[in-house]
Amino acid sequence: MARRILISAGEASGEAYGAQLMEALRELDPALECFGLGGERMRAAGFDAVIDAKDVAVVGITEVVKHLPPIYRQFRRLLAEVDKRKPAAAVLIDFPDFNLRLARELHKRGIPVVYFVSPQLWAWRKSRLSLVRKYVKKMLVIFPFEEEFYRKHGVQVEYVGHPLAESAAATPSRAEFATHYQLDATKQWIALLPGSRRKELQMNLPEMLKAAAQMGNAYEFILPVASTLSPSWVLEQIGSSQVRLVEDAGSALALAKASVVASGTATVEAALAGNPFVVVYRVSPLTYAIGRRLVKLEHYAMVNLIAGREIVPELIQKRFTAQNIVGHVRSLLAEGPERQRMMEDLREIRRRLAPSGGINAAERAAAAVLASIQN
Repeated sequence: MARRILISAGEASGEAYGAQLMEALRELDPALECFGLGGERMRAAGFDAVIDAKDVAVVGITEVVKHLPPIYRQFRRLLAEVDKRKPAAAVLIDFPDFNLRLARELHKRGIPVVYFVSPQLWAWRKSRLSLVRKYVKKMLVIFPFEEEFYRKHGVQVEYVGHPLAESAAATPSRAEFATHYQLDATKQWIALLPGSRRKELQMNLPEMLKAAAQMGNAYEFILPVASTLSPSWVLEQIGSSQVRLVEDAGSALALAKASVVASGTATVEAALAGNPFVVVYRVSPLTYAIGRRLVKLEHYAMVNLIAGREIVPELIQKRFTAQNIVGHVRSLLAEGPERQRMMEDLREIRRRLAPSGGINAAERAAAAVLASIQN
């Protein structure tokens, strides 16, 4: 009988990592069956998505509260499938509000839990460490500083590297990309990444569009649509703006002269692409007020946390204005010391996120997951 593994990935970045993990797992065990919470990328890799990531992806404290009843229904539905299929192990990918509760239920059922891509417990809600110690067999972390953090707090941990740092996805030529999306190749391109969830896009995109309008039609503005969002819905949010929708965030970031990126996993993807960018983010006033009390960090952007200093500008909440975006982006478009310094810093970030050893992050994670079944 084929072994089954539950995978729970409730966000666009998480399901991208889940798809890579599944491919690596299948290399080690071709008969393996994977089911659970995920999206289109995981389905394309052969995943049985009992719950679609689109149905549970919300952002912010106040937004989560509004969506609790439907999320809880999906949670119970997933547990019913767990009881029916009896997986040999579970892999939980980030998405802590949902996944830590799921870890507790899996622990009750005697199912070993491996957590791949850590929640940001080092930034806030360290009280959750007790849940990790109790319910999680092993943490597989993708940032080097996380390994020391978990080890210091008595959690079994392994640094596997960042899945994006070793990605070999081919980038089309500028001419091919321009032809496919009807872009003007003679203009400078600026990528806009407002987030992978509806609420994020609604909070972040309007100011980006204002900045694009201020900069005018001398530039091409491209917006990659996350797999958790409907392109038609995103088009409605854009309205009459000249921003063009594209499918591949990695190619957009690699081909854009500069980018405006919402804080989150996309900032790591932008850093690995190597071109300068500005980090932005906005949540509801209540969410921000609560977060300010809980988060004790100098920087918000992951790339700055890895570097231990600000290498990319952060425009958060009130500082996130169209005028500020335009000022920073214009300076980064110019071929001068500021642009060159940032590109050098971003190359150093890539080196830190790709540990040597001949195998990639997904392969290291897959080996650890299968070992959890055998031990």
